[in-house]
Amino acid sequence: MKLIIHGGFFSESGTNQEIKKAKQEALATIAEASYVFLKTHSAVQTAVFAVSLLEDSELFNAGYGSQIQSDGKIRMSAALMDGSTERFSGVINIEDVKNPVRIAEKLLPLQDRVLSGSGAKDFAREHDFPYFNPQSPQRKHEYEQKLQNSVRLGTVGCVVLDEFNNLAAATSTGGKGFEIPCRVSDSATVAGNYANRFAAVSCTGVGEDIMSGAVAAKIVTRATDGFKLSDACEKTLTELSGFDGFAGVIGIKANGEIYHADTHPYMVWASYDDGLEVFS
Repeated sequence: MKLIIHGGFFSESGTNQEIKKAKQEALATIAEASYVFLKTHSAVQTAVFAVSLLEDSELFNAGYGSQIQSDGKIRMSAALMDGSTERFSGVINIEDVKNPVRIAEKLLPLQDRVLSGSGAKDFAREHDFPYFNPQSPQRKHEYEQKLQNSVRLGTVGCVVLDEFNNLAAATSTGGKGFEIPCRVSDSATVAGNYANRFAAVSCTGVGEDIMSGAVAAKIVTRATDGFKLSDACEKTLTELSGFDGFAGVIGIKANGEIYHADTHPYMVWASYDDGLEVFS
């Protein structure tokens, strides 16, 4: 049993030691709690559990603490993929909910598994997900000061290998901040979140770059074709250099290989594999 979580990219993590420490401590707590949860739950259930905890923390740009778009509204996206069934589900630009990843979980067994905008919110209400304002005081302050013009690229994610060698990936984001309303990120696409029986990957970074590079799906495809996970990640990220792409990934292969890679020095992540490790 193994898992990795990430808290996205944060420019301030390299310069503000207080914020960096807070994120490391939060990741450590969530990774440990998620590993305990994994002992009695499936890979899919654990991926949702871990990402829900990340969404609940105002330190990360997902759920509570999501960035505010240029029209003053918060729209969130999240996805879930079960590697054993290869079923993908997600919500895109959903508003007024607490945990977008849990709505993606509710969609996973259905025929229509990716919903957007008002349709996603209506589905949430029909399935007893109550109104929730995900705007934190810090994000409101940033919006008022137009601090979104700085580089604050955040997404959260989790990849899991359970005791039955089943893999799952879940990813959630609050966007990049001050974007055009209803801009679509990579997080609720197979470019940003992908899993099958061979590997699971969650991405963070510039969504447009990740989609241009089909990053998660490409890494998992290469791992399926026999690449070591490290080689699949490095080759895929190297290919982004052709258009100055900006991305980071976490992944697990069915043989237990864990790997992370990024094109930026401040991706924040933690893993639990017979012990906790936290990096940023």
